Amino acid sequence: MTDKELLELFHTGPQKERAFTFLVEKYQQKIYWHIRRMVKSHSDADDVMQNTFVKIWHGLENFRAESQLFTWLYRIATNETITFLNQRNKRITIAFESDNTSDEDKYSPADYVKGESHQIDSEDVLMRLQKAIETLPEKQRLVFNLRYYDEMPYEQMSEILDTSVGALKASYHHAAQKIEKFLLGEV
Repeated sequence: MTDKELLELFHTGPQKERAFTFLVEKYQQKIYWHIRRMVKSHSDADDVMQNTFVKIWHGLENFRAESQLFTWLYRIATNETITFLNQRNKRITIAFESDNTSDEDKYSPADYVKGESHQIDSEDVLMRLQKAIETLPEKQRLVFNLRYYDEMPYEQMSEILDTSVGALKASYHHAAQKIEKFLLGEV
């Protein structure tokens, strides 16, 4: 079912719930992973996703199709995620103790590049990439995730984030440089 058909079905009165169910089925997975990459926890992602779909349900009646439905959904999901992260950051203080080194930190990222570690595990590489992404400022992390994981064009990101294409390209470029430095152990 196309977005246009979904919207038409939604606006036919008794078919609202059916149309919304189709919308959720169509976009649930994409929205979940968009949120999950930002909040990291499955339960937090589920909570944010639920709030997102509640906002979508309440706002769908007034959706004017000035942008694509997908863009509108992502904007709501992004705003809900940012709200959640801001609230969580107000409640939580993270303490870093320099003398606690876990197994995952015993090799520096540069060891992998220099070949000093003989075993490179794909899960370890993914974990290091996630750690690198987590070090980014919120806006750069969001832009990086949308571009790298979702392969979203800058023009579409611009609509979702209400930011110029040039600023998004700069954010992505800076994010990629910071991630590279982190992975090479230069940070």
